[in-house]
Amino acid sequence: MFYRHHPSPVGPLLLAGDESGLQLLLMKLDSRPWRIDEHWRQAGSELDEVCRQLDEYFAGQRRRFELRLAPRGTAFQLAVWQALQCIPYGHTCSYSELAGQIGRPQAVRAVGAANGANPLSIVVPCHRVIGRNGSLTGYAGGLPRKQLLLQLEGALQPQQAQLAL
Repeated sequence: MFYRHHPSPVGPLLLAGDESGLQLLLMKLDSRPWRIDEHWRQAGSELDEVCRQLDEYFAGQRRRFELRLAPRGTAFQLAVWQALQCIPYGHTCSYSELAGQIGRPQAVRAVGAANGANPLSIVVPCHRVIGRNGSLTGYAGGLPRKQLLLQLEGALQPQQAQLAL
């Protein structure tokens, strides 16, 4: 697996993938160093396309990522992560709506857990999932980052931006 660190407006990112596709896109959450597996190798040009598309996204020039993705998870998690990719740029949906989209309307909490376990933040847009009442709720990267990403996409109403503070 190849890896690379990449700067972004939401802080440093760790990218990792192999020939099957991008497997990890993690945000720096605290001062502890990322755990880099001993078998991983520093990327040369292997992750250049991911970096280019991320830079375009943060510059407001990209609304949809066109990358080969290879997240690892359970069948349920993969279904949730696939559904997340169907939420359009600039839009949000609730956890209950997402549960309904995957045909599991009673699995709202499980959808929330799968959303929180998303290994490809930003590219698989878990930040677009909000509370049923429109509030900004849980985000593994922290609510300020969720707010920043939603503001970048123009998906926040003024009252939502105030709730996130």
